[in-house]
Amino acid sequence: MLIYFRALGESFRFAVNALRNNKTRTFLSLMGVTVGIFSIIGVLAAVDSLEREIKGSLSALDQSTIILCHVSFGPTEVPRWKREQFPLVEYEDFQYLERAVPDTKASTYVLSVPPQTIKYDDVTLENIGVGATTEGWFEIESLQFELGRFFNASESNSGASVVVLGNEIRNKLFGEGVDPRGKKIRMYSRKLTVIGVLEKEGAGFGGDSKDEIVVVPVNLARRIYGDNNRSTFPQIVLLPKENVDDEAYVAQIEQKLRNKRGLKTDEVSNFFINQLKGFTAFIDNIIGFLTGVGWGIGGFALLVGGFGIANIMFVSVKERTNLIGIQKALGAKRRFILFQFLFESILLSIFGGLIGLIMVQGVVWLLDVSKIAGDFEFVLSFDNIFLGLFTTFVIGIIAGIVPAIGASKLDPVEAIRTGM
Repeated sequence: MLIYFRALGESFRFAVNALRNNKTRTFLSLMGVTVGIFSIIGVLAAVDSLEREIKGSLSALDQSTIILCHVSFGPTEVPRWKREQFPLVEYEDFQYLERAVPDTKASTYVLSVPPQTIKYDDVTLENIGVGATTEGWFEIESLQFELGRFFNASESNSGASVVVLGNEIRNKLFGEGVDPRGKKIRMYSRKLTVIGVLEKEGAGFGGDSKDEIVVVPVNLARRIYGDNNRSTFPQIVLLPKENVDDEAYVAQIEQKLRNKRGLKTDEVSNFFINQLKGFTAFIDNIIGFLTGVGWGIGGFALLVGGFGIANIMFVSVKERTNLIGIQKALGAKRRFILFQFLFESILLSIFGGLIGLIMVQGVVWLLDVSKIAGDFEFVLSFDNIFLGLFTTFVIGIIAGIVPAIGASKLDPVEAIRTGM
């Protein structure tokens, strides 16, 4: 075992000498490995960070949650011209499904209304996101409150002039830690009474966060925007009870709504039932595709880098032919010679990979410091670092195995004579 450690140390010295004596050649050869690892690990780090951000934003929602609307969140066979003719889901559809589908744990009707300007005394906030929904949103989103409460069914049904504030909106309007309950803010050219403040959540995917929104009863928004307004993107969100068969539940929703809309058996459903777990699977497919693209881009660079290292090793064998002959004449085994050059190839490859990893970490650090990506957090995980090092290890073995075998098979007499 000691002899292999000595071989490793000797190979390391040879690798360092190769770097010192042939700087340009070695640099150009290792650039392939460096760029390849930078490409692969950079893409994987970005994809992992994106996946973590998206799934973190969806983690508050139950995976069995269903979003019913006029568009599909994933691929669909329905042609675009037909989808554009689909009617919007209406408040009456929501009320009907609440009554007709008994296995529903919670449901809500949501309008994605345009941002608004809100005022309190001499403080004005512009372009503030507004959530217009029913009281069921509280349970579906698992809302947590710092102060107050969510609006109840009576306030929701009547479209009462009440509002729930995100944590940052409260801080900007009234000051940090101030209790705004009972105070009135101006929005939609009317006064709305503050009844609650959501607990601080932090930035979500794409910078979205409940900290920066206000929530009003959906029927208040309906009076302002009306029904059949495509700019409000109406949705019905349903959460089935526990232990309910998902497929049977979805089939029940589809049949009930088809019956309400008077669709015939041969007619396609003019709405989409989007399951959150299906959306998560769709995201996983995209993540897998992006990962494949990263490996494809980096793979070509790694291929070039592998040939570069193999070239270095062939040249190294040629330059040290005389030394190999002397070692074998003194009794060195074939495996000693083989491992000597194989170790050197691996060390060179790992050295190129380490440079690539350092470059990725540098980019991650610059993005974090410069805030170019906003609140999006890039993370170089330990798994990706290990994958990068393991990949360079494999590339080193593949690139060095043929030259190493060739060196180990040299005849000692011929090697000494050739090297003289």
